[in-house]
Amino acid sequence: MKNKRGIIIKRQQELLQRLKSNKKIDVNIMAKKLHVSSLTIRRDLDLFEKQGFIRRYYGGAEIIEGTVSDDPTKTVSYTGSNDRTIDYRKIVAEKAALLVEDGDTIFINSSRTALAMLPFIHRKNVIVITNNGNVLSVPHDQSISIILTGGEINTGKYSLVGDFALSAIKKTQADKCFIGVSGISSDGQISTAVLQETMINMLMIEHTKNDVVILADNTRIGKTNNFIIADIHQITHIVTDTLADMQILEKFSAEGVMIVQAKVNN
Repeated sequence: MKNKRGIIIKRQQELLQRLKSNKKIDVNIMAKKLHVSSLTIRRDLDLFEKQGFIRRYYGGAEIIEGTVSDDPTKTVSYTGSNDRTIDYRKIVAEKAALLVEDGDTIFINSSRTALAMLPFIHRKNVIVITNNGNVLSVPHDQSISIILTGGEINTGKYSLVGDFALSAIKKTQADKCFIGVSGISSDGQISTAVLQETMINMLMIEHTKNDVVILADNTRIGKTNNFIIADIHQITHIVTDTLADMQILEKFSAEGVMIVQAKVNN
């Protein structure tokens, strides 16, 4: 089942990349190129159309400019009554860093929230395996070893994607993974906004032996984005903040997920 899902995601990635490059695609040409039926391509395009990425026309489709972002995650902030701007990303990252233990090997995905953990990991021997090219500019303790997966550069986010990155993750087992996400729906579907990174996130979760930690500030809780990477039963922890919807968090806690909340003073 996982292999079949991986094939579908890879095909959809190819379609989306072709749309981004050429702005338009022909159904029959792409069916021949990808060795599938025209019906299969039309089904993929139906999905993209429902998600608002493309505009269909007879025999093909064209991308709707500005709908497919390479970096859909914006800096999220909250202005409280004291007019201080609070960076949710930093608060959640600092709390998540407390879950890292001496001797851990961890996955960190392309999320800026997950990457922001590094400056808060102190005096611990930790191996970080990541597809996040921005790691090269993030300060960290000398006791932390960084391993980049390699792969094709997704220039918008400087994340590493594609077969090379997937192959590196498949050959690795981590103790824990820290995955920043675009949304966790009220029914526990965990999603990302970047198709090219869907399989990366899925594999990181699959190749983690112990804690699977999702980082999601309050603006992500109860939200659904375009591409599902996991459901609530595949994870062990959610790190969020105290402004998150408690009714939803209590549902997740009842499913056995540990909820860790960083305090936000508002």
